Amino acid sequence: MSDNEREARRARLAALREGGVDPFPARVGERSSIAEVRQQHDSSSEEALEDAKPRVAIAGRVKALRSFGKLLFMTLVDDGVSLQVSARKQEVSPEVFAFAKQLDVGDFARVEGVVWRTKKGELTVDIRRVEILAKSLRPLPEKWHGLSDVETRYRQRYLDLIANDEAREIAVFRSRVLTALRSFLDGRGFLEVETPVLQPLYGGAAARPFTTYHNTLDQQLYLRISDELYLKRLVIGGLDRVYEIGHNFRNEGISKKHNPEFTMLECYEAYADYRDMMVLTEAMVTEVAERVCGTTKVDFQGEKLDLAGPWPRVTIRDAIAEGTGVDILAAPDLPALQEAVRAQGLHPGEAPTWAVLVDELFSEHVEPRLIQPTFIMDHPVELSPLAKRSAEDPRLVERFEPFVAGMEIGNAFSELNDPDDQRERFTAMETAREQGDDEAHPMDEDFLLALEHGMPPTGGLGIGVDRLVMILADAPNLREVILFPALRRDGGTG
Repeated sequence: MSDNEREARRARLAALREGGVDPFPARVGERSSIAEVRQQHDSSSEEALEDAKPRVAIAGRVKALRSFGKLLFMTLVDDGVSLQVSARKQEVSPEVFAFAKQLDVGDFARVEGVVWRTKKGELTVDIRRVEILAKSLRPLPEKWHGLSDVETRYRQRYLDLIANDEAREIAVFRSRVLTALRSFLDGRGFLEVETPVLQPLYGGAAARPFTTYHNTLDQQLYLRISDELYLKRLVIGGLDRVYEIGHNFRNEGISKKHNPEFTMLECYEAYADYRDMMVLTEAMVTEVAERVCGTTKVDFQGEKLDLAGPWPRVTIRDAIAEGTGVDILAAPDLPALQEAVRAQGLHPGEAPTWAVLVDELFSEHVEPRLIQPTFIMDHPVELSPLAKRSAEDPRLVERFEPFVAGMEIGNAFSELNDPDDQRERFTAMETAREQGDDEAHPMDEDFLLALEHGMPPTGGLGIGVDRLVMILADAPNLREVILFPALRRDGGTG
């Protein structure tokens, strides 16, 4: 913004105050929403409006101004709906016309006037009275070019929402997805709950946490990486179907699929297992897609996806074997797996543990190919410290991950409810941490204490809400569907 523009707006602000006008009043007079006015009069003909001369009051932000001497046009926007407003010098007092001409793009105003149609047929409110509701001291992004700088769009999302209709549509769309998710679970008898974001010990996932400090308690705390262990405590306590939609925090990289603060849906159902959770996942995604998109067939970044179930079920062993030629279960330790990878002409990298190398093989050679919805299931126990062992093969656990468009959108288990087995898993994770895996799950004695009181067989599911919205909205990255994504610190917006 130029200094001249800033000074001109400040001068008009001062003039308002000198004239006894409050540029930021606390009250707004009676009004109809612009949507209501349009609903009532959009179908009215020019002749009908001329005969009836309906009078309305509306309010909104001035989005555009066009002055033609004795005629002034402006566009007001209210909750995403716009309407043209006119001021004709011969129809109003000189004071009202002069006041209207002093409005700036970006100002909020309330106008009273008569509804009419221009010669081009555009529905318009002809001003009889106008008042300022809030003075804008900075201009909006230029009308025709909008706001195209990506960094500015994310850092100053309020400008993005004003300038780009698509940004607003995605924000509304995301809210509808959340409503649909809640409706789906509420309709199946799940109870929405809230669990701590500040935790004395993080857990429920493999990730590095953010740490903070509570002065009064003289205690280090962590922003949660998952709400899993607290939700399981509720199942232990007799709440048989629970879910939470909330923010998790992981101290990791940022990419088109990752944001350190993200929204997860987690739900747990007593007397269910991971196969029940597969059915629940298919039904949930299908119903949400139908409610917000009107169909289960959606386009995502050039790919045509069919989200209707049933989805294919593929073991992680078979998926990696198909993608790399490596049988992970035939190479049960890190040296053997590294040799098997080299034998296929691949580079094993610097993975510190067998489990990490398995995960890297899958992420690089399998995940990008999983375009249509697919369940990857039956993971090695080393990858899944909180899942129940398979009765058919104790090397594996009853776990699946749903993949869509080359992205994992969730994680689910038959939850481990044997406290002795859980302790052994935590101990193994401690060893992995000592070997260099800084995302290994810590020992959690308090959770083990809860588990020793008995937890029924339970199925658990986590769905990444941001990624689901990203797919359903056909957005190219997470930052488009998170209103305020994580960004590197900026020196100032000028």
